[in-house]
Amino acid sequence: MPPKPSSSAPLPLVSKQMMVLCWLSKKRINSKLIVPTSVVKLVKLDQHIGCAMSGLVSDARILVEHARVETQHHWFTYDEKLNVEPCVQSICDLASNFGEAQMARPFGVALLVAGVDENGPALFHTDPAGTYTKYLAKAIGAGAEVAQSSLKDHYKKDMSLEEAKKLALEVLKQVMEEKLTSTNVEVAVVLTNNPVFQVLKNVDLEPIIKEIEAASPLPM
Repeated sequence: MPPKPSSSAPLPLVSKQMMVLCWLSKKRINSKLIVPTSVVKLVKLDQHIGCAMSGLVSDARILVEHARVETQHHWFTYDEKLNVEPCVQSICDLASNFGEAQMARPFGVALLVAGVDENGPALFHTDPAGTYTKYLAKAIGAGAEVAQSSLKDHYKKDMSLEEAKKLALEVLKQVMEEKLTSTNVEVAVVLTNNPVFQVLKNVDLEPIIKEIEAASPLPM
């Protein structure tokens, strides 16, 4: 059996009106001696595609590096960016072929791959079996069932960027055991009018977190 996803909880949201993608991932900081910036759960696959992971980070690195090679190979061969879904397909092709190449077992990691291409914003969930599904909003990892239920109740397609970031943080706060801070979460965005994967700085998150702490929690 593949290992179960760890306690991270990525929460990507797709906002159609403002054409934005918002990821949010909890960092697991279990020691004061750990440098928070060294714990990375959000990575760039290409300029316009990002990925959040939950599970074995070592396994995720193999899939991430494979996706990066595929996107760059497509760029150099065809002089165009690889769309999000073919990128996800390449990841799942490798994941489903375990035992035939470098992995003798399934990859113990779930991924949320999202980006913006010529078809607009797109979000896909991949599992260790190598299957993928397209979503508008998706949570994985510890507390995913509670988070997904909350997303179903509060997610709207016409959300603005600020509303998407706030909702993701509010949902994550519900399933986190420790206090929500700018050092134990990561938020990244890709805008359709500027399709570049960007991880937000702590200073950008602190005002949103303060607003959430002062407001009433989301109804369950």
